[in-house]
Amino acid sequence: MSQKEELKNRVEAKKLKLQAKLKELQANASSDSREEIKKLEARLDALSESVKDGWDDLTEKVSGKLNQWLKED
Repeated sequence: MSQKEELKNRVEAKKLKLQAKLKELQANASSDSREEIKKLEARLDALSESVKDGWDDLTEKVSGKLNQWLKED
């Protein structure tokens, strides 16, 4: 497995985890969860922006951003 494939797999796993948490928070709909919903949506939007050109042409800069995104909690 190449480094690019490994990064993609890690990103996709984290993305699915965040999407599941987002759905859970949306179902709750309390005022406390609204702020968390906004944060999760912003993180998912940032991911979409980073990979908007696809996985085939990842630059070092984009790879760095994705690795940083993976570290955020």
